[in-house]
Amino acid sequence: MSIKPDDHEDWYNRGIILSDLGKLEEAIASYNQALKIKPDDHEVWNNRGITLRNLGRLEEAIASYDQALKIKPNLYEACHNRGYALFNLGRLEEAIASYDQALKIKPDYHDSWYNRGITLRNLGKSEEAIASYDQALKIKPDYHEAWFNRGIALFFLGRLKEAIASFDQTLKIKPDYYEAWYNKACCYALLENVNLAIENLQQAINLNPKCQEMAKTETDFDNIREYRQFQNLISR
Repeated sequence: MSIKPDDHEDWYNRGIILSDLGKLEEAIASYNQALKIKPDDHEVWNNRGITLRNLGRLEEAIASYDQALKIKPNLYEACHNRGYALFNLGRLEEAIASYDQALKIKPDYHDSWYNRGITLRNLGKSEEAIASYDQALKIKPDYHEAWFNRGIALFFLGRLKEAIASFDQTLKIKPDYYEAWYNKACCYALLENVNLAIENLQQAINLNPKCQEMAKTETDFDNIREYRQFQNLISR
């Protein structure tokens, strides 16, 4: 595309196009040019951060989001993106603080509630994670990933029947979500409901044959491992 060398919008738009094309290093160079001309453009700093994150340069991404937030402290997208980068660096408490900041600015930002839940579960705080997923689902009831991860949190708390109900909600929205079928099978196996465990595992295998191999070593199936139906299913 032809650009005016002194037009920061042209450089910014060029960066967006290059990023969409997967030319991430060139995109960053374009964002840098835009920022030389207009250093206080928060959108450029935020998008530069996203591109750096996609390159795996997470510390630099965070620095870019911080610049965006210095210019526009209520830019909830930058708070959210900063949280995601911190999560990927394993700095989980800081990630939660960033998501909390995003939610102070925009309480109905379902993605921040969801990511906050994922982060809390990684910290072993399953009850708090469920509360975060519930907030995401109040805002976006068809958020199948939130229903699924809510089910996982309930599973780790041993609340298997509630976990199954969450996985069922996932499957109402996305019937081909094999992970939900597989995890439902695990729940039913732990509850020693052989028929429903087999039925759900069969669905998972139909959608993704690798589930058959996974089931061979899955300890959640130990309660039903010796049953002929299970042996037949995993040995086909």
